[in-house]
Amino acid sequence: MKKEIWRFVDSGRQTAEFNMAMDEALLEWHSEGKIPPVIRFYGWEPAALSIGYFQKATKEIDLEAVKRHGLGFVRRPTGGRGVLHEHELTYSVIVTEEHPNMPAGVTEAYRVISEGILKGFHHLGLEAYFAVPRTEEEKDSLKNPRSSVCFDAPSWYELVVEGRKVAGSAQTRQKGVILQHGSILLDLDEDKLFSLFTYSNERVKERMQRAFKNKAVAINDISPNRVTYDMAGEAFRKGFEEGLGIELEPYEFTAEELAYIERLAKEKYASDEWNFKR
Repeated sequence: MKKEIWRFVDSGRQTAEFNMAMDEALLEWHSEGKIPPVIRFYGWEPAALSIGYFQKATKEIDLEAVKRHGLGFVRRPTGGRGVLHEHELTYSVIVTEEHPNMPAGVTEAYRVISEGILKGFHHLGLEAYFAVPRTEEEKDSLKNPRSSVCFDAPSWYELVVEGRKVAGSAQTRQKGVILQHGSILLDLDEDKLFSLFTYSNERVKERMQRAFKNKAVAINDISPNRVTYDMAGEAFRKGFEEGLGIELEPYEFTAEELAYIERLAKEKYASDEWNFKR
């Protein structure tokens, strides 16, 4: 049986605003039927902090620390919490809600899409598996997160290795299209990460950072071989093809499409109006 062909984009390392603008543009073009479903990989240059759509930047983020570290800063169109995008492979999946393989429920669609990530970890020789919050306390923490840090809490069908989270994802649905994107950690600077958020006092920060070590881990802290961005890209590209039963073909942007993304990046995702709207 012939496999469905999706488009594949590896846009390399880009600014925070460009990355979010490209995801939005791909969602828009897919909703208009101009392009098939898309898998995209990318990195961040400079490294950046992204916050979830519903977070209050001025309340939860130490914006002086963001500036001090020379980081980019952007609000995502998806929910979730703060993510330091530095040493990672970021992925996005853009597919219509009406796709025959996409369940209607957010959680179940998340599970189907994340199958590609699971297979990618297996290609890197890591025994990843899906975590499903079981206790009432874990389920409550999904509804009322205590932390502004993305990798600090369990989530439905999050990917874990040896009991610790190795990938964090978020999803939105707009114009009949699912956009799911997320971070696959290659390395992690915990001190830098925890310096970017505000806390009621230093003791709370230290306690949270200590607890974090048991909740999240980067690939290169557990992999027998050092994994680079390119190695991860190859593994997860294969993973998505297998996990979703698809074939990926490269997508080339036209000059007009790139100009549109640049304009969206500048006018929307680089603007204070968007980034500090809550």
